[in-house]
Amino acid sequence: MDLSDFEADNSVSCRLASPVPEACKSEDCCLGIDEAGRGPVLGPMVYGICFCPVSRKEDLKDLKVADSKTLSEAERENLFLKLDKAKSFVGWALQILSPNTISTSMLQRAKYNLNALSHDAAIGLVQYALDCGVQLKEVFVDTVGPAEKYEEKLSQRFPGIKVTVRPKADSLFPIVSAASICAKVARDHIVKGWKFAEDLGEVDIEYGSGYPNDPKTKSWLLKYLDPVFGYPQFVRFSWSTAQTLLDSKAVTVHWDDDEEDGEKAAARQNNTSMLTYFSRSKPASAPTRETHRFFTERRLQSIDTL
Repeated sequence: MDLSDFEADNSVSCRLASPVPEACKSEDCCLGIDEAGRGPVLGPMVYGICFCPVSRKEDLKDLKVADSKTLSEAERENLFLKLDKAKSFVGWALQILSPNTISTSMLQRAKYNLNALSHDAAIGLVQYALDCGVQLKEVFVDTVGPAEKYEEKLSQRFPGIKVTVRPKADSLFPIVSAASICAKVARDHIVKGWKFAEDLGEVDIEYGSGYPNDPKTKSWLLKYLDPVFGYPQFVRFSWSTAQTLLDSKAVTVHWDDDEEDGEKAAARQNNTSMLTYFSRSKPASAPTRETHRFFTERRLQSIDTL
């Protein structure tokens, strides 16, 4: 699986896709949707679709696809290769939601929760298939939230397509199992080969499962928590596990507001106001040091006066 488009900038989301089989442009098709990596505090969430002609459903069954969570990594890899080789009648596409995209979406002023993010990723992939000329007649989805409401939402968005939303759809419908495998294989490759933009030296890759309750994951989060700048972009800093560690281990920052004088409020909390840095003159003999990438990427410079 070629992930170079995402690896070029893993701070943003990315869509990857196989070629669309000609059969899918001329015959009625079914499509499955599933995701991988919804719960972990580390790495991306990957949404996947897989589609094939309705007349080739049995051929898909013959590949012996199954829910990716019931398969070993080697079995998933082998099945993905089989799906990729069946390019005469099987197509797939992925929407990779970077940890940075997930966190900034969930913490923006107008709240955009994980369910809404998931729904929009799924809708975007179905629309992508339609835009590519796939003749969709059936869509099968592993539910996010209440199944009936989600099914109604998708049916209204895509009239003329029969939509079926079920819990555990990846164990009920082979086309969803195939989508699950594509998504899981992509996420596994991304997490294993993650390129850290931050200067962390030789990174310890023993971060466990990535789930918040995993002791190895918690240990890794503590090890790579910068007291000022927080976590590398591999971490979903909107997750409560990450936020709790930041609150307890990172430097406290007082944000000035309109209700009280910023410097007085900061002094009351035995803290330093952000405003003091604008009025503080730099000593002539102050040693120079390399500016942190947070500032250089945003083209920020130090000033002595406002």
